[in-house]
Amino acid sequence: MASAVGFLQRLYSPVARTVSTHLKQTTSSRVQNAVPCYYCQRRHYAVETGVKKSTKFRQMLLSSELEFIMEAHSGISAVIAEEAGFKGIWASGLSMATQLGVRDSNEASWTQVLEVLEFMNDAIDVPILVDADTGYGNFNNARRLVRKLEDRGVAGAAVEDKLFPKTNSLLDGRAQPLADVQEFALKIQAMKEAQRDPDFNIVARVEALIAGWGVDEALKRADAYLQAGATAILMHSKLSEPTEILEFLKAWQNKGPVVLVPTTYYKTPMDVWREQNVSLVIWANHSIRASVKAMQELTARIYKEQSTAGLEKEIVAVKELFRLARDQELKQAEDKYLPKV
Repeated sequence: MASAVGFLQRLYSPVARTVSTHLKQTTSSRVQNAVPCYYCQRRHYAVETGVKKSTKFRQMLLSSELEFIMEAHSGISAVIAEEAGFKGIWASGLSMATQLGVRDSNEASWTQVLEVLEFMNDAIDVPILVDADTGYGNFNNARRLVRKLEDRGVAGAAVEDKLFPKTNSLLDGRAQPLADVQEFALKIQAMKEAQRDPDFNIVARVEALIAGWGVDEALKRADAYLQAGATAILMHSKLSEPTEILEFLKAWQNKGPVVLVPTTYYKTPMDVWREQNVSLVIWANHSIRASVKAMQELTARIYKEQSTAGLEKEIVAVKELFRLARDQELKQAEDKYLPKV
């Protein structure tokens, strides 16, 4: 563990060096006796280079460059994001719930989410950060979740400091009750001590700005969660201007990696976040929103016209679905493994 931290200290920015030291202090004693299960789970954890997905995502968080990950909610949307060039995937809780036809209020159980994640992870070679809500309960639920995510090769979990069942942060006029700071910090500690892969990432999502509790409260919570072992802090806001995010970043002084989700303040140029040493930006729900619009328009038109004759050139061919699902690999495998008649 110490050699790995030393490598990161030499390789990455001053911010990363500070965080690497912090991670060494908070995790070395917890993982030194852990059994490295990722060797027996190579199919899930590694890509062709042999680098674990969790390690690749850790490198993104500690990079001196601003990184980006794209929302996905299914195997096919994850493949599309990877093909577009994204180095990582955000498994959005809102998007996964929506595509299952339920509300983003923990109506989809954590085992149902795990099933979606397994399909997504098996379909792609880039790492997944899952929107894990509150961890689906208290510390005990959250630490069990870590083990199950590791089993499926998921690179990390973002957990938010609200109460279970959660309320979506972007809903207007809804109460956003927050968890006790100490309780949530101990939940993060439990998750860190449960992990077997030392590079599994815990991203602590601070909801103080969403709840209207102000920047001082956000700073207090971010400090506590980083000290508890979080790999990075996700600071969330639903204002259309990034005023409070910028105020937080100024006061934060690069204590650790910061992740942003600019769903509402999307007009802010990315150079602003580069200047503020933000580590990662998440495009959090755009694929599901685009697909909903496309399906609404398509189905309404087919219903009205009672024909698809005028639509075929506007949608992908069936063979593109076969390609995205890697049907060619199956054909090659059949030629190799099925006896010739």
